[in-house]
Amino acid sequence: MISYLRGMLAAFEEDKIIIDVGGVGYGVYMSGRAMGALPPVGKEVKIHTYLNVKEDAMQLYGFLTRDDLQVFKLLIGVNGIGPKGGLGILAALSPDDLRFAVASNDVKAICAAPGIGKKTAEKLILELKDKLRLEDALEHSVTDMDVSGSAAYHSEMQSEAVQALVALGYGNTEALKAVKQVELDETMGVEDVLKQALKHMMF
Repeated sequence: MISYLRGMLAAFEEDKIIIDVGGVGYGVYMSGRAMGALPPVGKEVKIHTYLNVKEDAMQLYGFLTRDDLQVFKLLIGVNGIGPKGGLGILAALSPDDLRFAVASNDVKAICAAPGIGKKTAEKLILELKDKLRLEDALEHSVTDMDVSGSAAYHSEMQSEAVQALVALGYGNTEALKAVKQVELDETMGVEDVLKQALKHMMF
C-alpha cells in the first residue's frame, strides 16, 4: 500500500498529475478542486494516496489531506460509488460540506456531483449518516490550541452555538457554516460566538 508520495510536481494532465519521486514518475488521479490548490510545476508536493487495484489496471488516487482520503474511502464503500464517483463528489463538495449535506439530508447538494443521481445520493446519506460526524467538521475550524483542553472547550462552545441557532429556526447546515466562520479566541463565550455567527448569516 502506498500511503503517500512526496516528490517534485512534474506535470499536470487532464485528470491527473505526475509526481517525480526519485526519478520515477507516478501518475495520480485527483479532483479538479485539489489540482487547483497545488503549487506550480517544479515544486515539492506531498500527496496522500489510495491505490485502486483492478484486473486490468492499478490506479493511484491522490488527496491533499488525510481527511480527504478518509472521506474518499467512506464514499467508495457505498454500493454504486466507485473511485471516479468518489473523486467527483469531492470535486463538488469539500469533506466538511459533505458532512453538512449528509447531516441535513441535502440530496440536492450531493446530486451536484457529476454522475450522482437522486437514488445514489439518498443511499449515500443513509449509509454514511453514522460515519461522517458533524463534530469533525467543527473540530477542523478550531485552531491547534490543545493546551489545557482549550480546543475541546472551543469545539463544545461551537456545538452549543449551533444548537442555539437551530432552536431559533435556522437550518442545521447554515447554522454550522455560520459558526465555522467565526474566528475564536480565548475571551469568547457561547453568546459571543452566537452573535458573530448571526452577523455572518445576515450577509
